[in-house]
Amino acid sequence: MKMRGLTLLLAIAVPTVLSPLARAQAPAASSNSSNAMPPATPQPALTYVRPTATVKFHNYLFDTFGPYKIVGAAIAAGINQADNAPPEWMQGAEGYGKRFGSDFGILAISTSTRYALSAAFHEDTLYYRCECKGFFPRLSHAVISTFSARRGEDGHRVFSVPDLVAPYAGTMTAVYAWYPDRFDARDAFRLGNYSLLGYVGENVGLEFIYQGPHSWLSRMHMGNSHNAPDSAQPH
Repeated sequence: MKMRGLTLLLAIAVPTVLSPLARAQAPAASSNSSNAMPPATPQPALTYVRPTATVKFHNYLFDTFGPYKIVGAAIAAGINQADNAPPEWMQGAEGYGKRFGSDFGILAISTSTRYALSAAFHEDTLYYRCECKGFFPRLSHAVISTFSARRGEDGHRVFSVPDLVAPYAGTMTAVYAWYPDRFDARDAFRLGNYSLLGYVGENVGLEFIYQGPHSWLSRMHMGNSHNAPDSAQPH
């Protein structure tokens, strides 16, 4: 039972950790001059830019059907195959196909639910990297972002119902649509808890692994690819 929950965590967190690294450019040093104006207040490296409908749609397609979800589902299916979970699906290619389809379906339904509810609640549930410095402040930001979203033109943070509901929507659908009959709401809730932890792992990866303008995601033209836009980049 625990193994199936763990696979959901791996399915979401592992593909994120495998995302390519890019180095940020160091800011140019300001010149010293006796006639220079007083230095302006430093601007944060990351500023909120509300994503357009096109950006949201591109991110939805990538987050739902992109290679990260495919690789994540493949890894989860392999672990479930080794654990023979659930045993009713047996082994072999047919068993692996069922497990892959199940894991991919859970991820796709969860992501679709999050995007649909975020539109209904007028929230921006994309992940935005922290403007703070230090390991623990950034880690805290990543965890809190799992349960919060941006709202309004200023991007102020609010508690996010879509972020909270989405992980359980995927597992609840799986339990009642294609899992063996012995699974019930308790299993769906338990698996949803692990799925929620998976979102935490994904956000931690997005926070600490920089995905700059030369990253693979940018080359895929996924503008604002589930992380904050760099203020130095054109929008």
